[in-house]
Amino acid sequence: MSESNFVDYVKIYCRSGKGGQGSSHFRREKYIPRGGPDGGDGGRGGHVYLRANRNFWTLLHLKYERHVFATSGEGGSAKRSTGKDGEDRFIEVPCGTVAYDALTGEYICDVTEDGQSVRLLKGGKGGRGNVHFKTSTNQAPRYAQPGEPCLEQTVVLQLKLLADVGLVGFPNAGKSTLLSVVSAAKPKIADYPFTTLEPNLGIVQYRDNRSFVMADIPGIIEGASDGKGLGLRFLRHIERNSLLLFMIPADTADIRQAYDILDRELLRYNPDLASKNRVLAITKSDLADEEQLQTLEQEWPDIPRVFISAVTQQGIPELKDILWQELNRETFQDTAQIVHRDMEPDSHEEELKIEN
Repeated sequence: MSESNFVDYVKIYCRSGKGGQGSSHFRREKYIPRGGPDGGDGGRGGHVYLRANRNFWTLLHLKYERHVFATSGEGGSAKRSTGKDGEDRFIEVPCGTVAYDALTGEYICDVTEDGQSVRLLKGGKGGRGNVHFKTSTNQAPRYAQPGEPCLEQTVVLQLKLLADVGLVGFPNAGKSTLLSVVSAAKPKIADYPFTTLEPNLGIVQYRDNRSFVMADIPGIIEGASDGKGLGLRFLRHIERNSLLLFMIPADTADIRQAYDILDRELLRYNPDLASKNRVLAITKSDLADEEQLQTLEQEWPDIPRVFISAVTQQGIPELKDILWQELNRETFQDTAQIVHRDMEPDSHEEELKIEN
């Protein structure tokens, strides 16, 4: 995914269709010169929907399509014929897209599953024809309802990447290198900070043909939650990740302090991130000797941790095992409870043994 092709923010002007005009027609046929009202109803205006599509990965296709208009309903006609409904418009977006009102910033909806659709704007109802207004005292009404007007709204669409594991770390912490080693992704890699300017996704293959998705986002700096660096632009991509992998180089002066800074920035951005499972990976461990590694262990926070080196492949299999276990922690716990329950002797069987 090239840098110019990744678009995760667009603003779109949407407008639903107007309802069709009801007809005020009267029945006129041979030998029936003065027939009663037979005007049909107008068709409804088209709706505007937001629909998730797994075939899209970015909002690039909407970058140059900033106006989405549904068509209006047709007017009613003679013989109580209802006008044709307006054509609905579907805005196709990647799974994980969130919609906000551009004027108020109010949350509208989000779509996370393929095929899920949410109606953003409702089309106007069609007007009723004059046949509905016929009464005993007014048998020839010469009026019909107009259709309801359209609705319009400017919508902001933001993409939040859906991934199992999100990489969190300072610039130049080795996140892109790790992604390139454990998956087929080819992110840009260089020995200077802020090499990654856009998120990258990779599928990590695990044992028995199992896999999980890993997301690399641009590095976080202190003050990112206040907009420093790339700031809020990419922090939202972490919200959808099931597991956070903190990556801190082995040559960092104070690993615990670095972890606390990263943790603080995430929680200031969104306190709900505190509930996500976490793993700590000490990167570039091939540059440290055993004595330094033993010293670093004393500075680790109380979360699963591992030393890795993407260059020498040190700790990579162990890291995959830990990530898979954390991603499926509930499944493993449920299995352990079942096994433990099956191994416990039945109380009734114990009583029989005692009696015998």
